[in-house]
Formats: sequence, structure tokens, C-alpha cells
Amino acid sequence: MIGYASSTGSRRNLDALSAAGWRLLFTPETYRPGVSRRFRFAVNNGAWGAFQKKQAFDDSAFKTLIERCGAQADFVIIPDIVAGGVQSFEFSLSWMSYLKPLRLLLLPVQDGMTAELVAPFLRAHPNTGIFLGGSTEWKLREMYAWGMVAHSLNRYYHVGRVNSARRIQLAAEAGADSFDGSSATRFSKTLPLLESSLRQPRLFTARS
Repeated sequence: MIGYASSTGSRRNLDALSAAGWRLLFTPETYRPGVSRRFRFAVNNGAWGAFQKKQAFDDSAFKTLIERCGAQADFVIIPDIVAGGVQSFEFSLSWMSYLKPLRLLLLPVQDGMTAELVAPFLRAHPNTGIFLGGSTEWKLREMYAWGMVAHSLNRYYHVGRVNSARRIQLAAEAGADSFDGSSATRFSKTLPLLESSLRQPRLFTARS
């Protein structure tokens, strides 16, 4: 399982992440060309940050980021509506014609979305996987089930907002291929604890 950290301006934290083999998750607000040349990275759309600030999604900033580095990204998280359910799914669909040339696109699943809704989309688009978003309560409750969906279709599975050793453990048990969080970005001293949980072997997971 691969750990992605939010981009940081701290050289100390970047050095710690690099030494541990972590990657970065850029948004339109955090992208830094110099750092992107040093790390492998993925692209997040910025919807969560806009939601927290009670702002509208900035589609222009997202497109600019895709033009700058989308082709080099490990994956791109399709724009979504936080906790938006079916409306979020339809919004994500509207971006597919623009994003489909990229190597791997992750569909954000949100509160109210079901496997019956998502599975046909994944089957129709070979270069797609699942990004587990949504509210914290829903995410923790549904994490394992979405891992089962992803791996039954042989698709990539990423869990967002994983900021503790316990959530890393849950993501691993759910069969996640990767996760992201801000704890290691903000506090390099937390990295050893997160790394210990990340490297711990699990026998029974959604993948197995």
C-alpha cells in the first residue's frame, strides 16, 4: 500500500517523506513544479478544499493543473461534489471526455452512492478506479465494502483522508492500493508511527 501526503512547504517534512518513500498528492492550490520533479505524485481535484472553505469548485484551476502535470501523475481524482451522492456521480461523468486520455482516473464515491451505480461505469472505462471520499462516518462504515467492489473488478482503490495509524490499518484491511493524508505532511514526527502501521502485514483483506 502506497502512502500519499499532502504537499508541504517544509523542507524537513519533504526530506522525511522522501526518505520513507512516500509520494505527494497535489491540488490546484498546492502544486509546486520543483517538488513534482523530486517526488512521484498524484492529482486531487481540490473539491474538498473548496468544500471546507465554502467556495465553489474552481474548474479553471483544475484544468490548469491537468495541463501542467496530469500526464505525469500516478492517477487523477475526477472532480466531485463532497457528500453529493448521485449528483456527485453525474458531475464526475461530465468530466470524462476531458480526462479520459490520462493513464488512471479515480471516481470519487460519496455518501449515497452504491455498487450498482458505480460498477457499470468502471466496466465501461478500463482506465478507472475508486477513490473513497464522503463523510467520515460513511467512509469508515463502507471502506471494506468498496474494497470488495474494486478488487472484484480488478480496479485500483484509494482511500482519502487517512491521518492515523488506525485508519491506515483499516485501509489496508479494506485492500486499498494507496491512501492519502495530511498528518505526515504537517508533522514529520508522526511519520514513524504511520510507517509502522503501513508496513504491518495483514492476512485477511478485501484484496485476498
